[in-house]
Amino acid sequence: MSNAGPVPFSTTLHVRDHCLCLAAQRAARALARRFDEALRPVGLTSGQFSLLMSLNRPQPPSIGAVAALLAMDRTTLTANLKPLERQGFLSTAVDPEDRRSRRLALTDSGRAVLAAALPIWQQTHAEVEAPLGEGVADLLRAGLMALA
Repeated sequence: MSNAGPVPFSTTLHVRDHCLCLAAQRAARALARRFDEALRPVGLTSGQFSLLMSLNRPQPPSIGAVAALLAMDRTTLTANLKPLERQGFLSTAVDPEDRRSRRLALTDSGRAVLAAALPIWQQTHAEVEAPLGEGVADLLRAGLMALA
């Protein structure tokens, strides 16, 4: 540790007002709370909705592919999969081409809960985008994707 003096409060205010990481974290928490509340009637959180949506593919993806899409480490993804698997929304199978890897697939129940959740997500998403104004949501999305 250095012997530097205390960080001035003015620096704290500067970081609060300019830090992209803090702004992204605050926005992510607020959005997650809003979508969590909206999706509560179908028994999903926003993270679970995203995870199930990431499995909605023609071919079952590997755990590594889903982890990469969700920018999540494999250990965290595995922990998030367990409750959804217990609820019967997804199944895990050994990859026939690589026995060390596992593939994830939506079950009929998983497809049904995803179908029930989709109109809720669509409405909530439209409500979130509306106050941003035309084009701003696209710019925001592009900026976030560039950072990711």
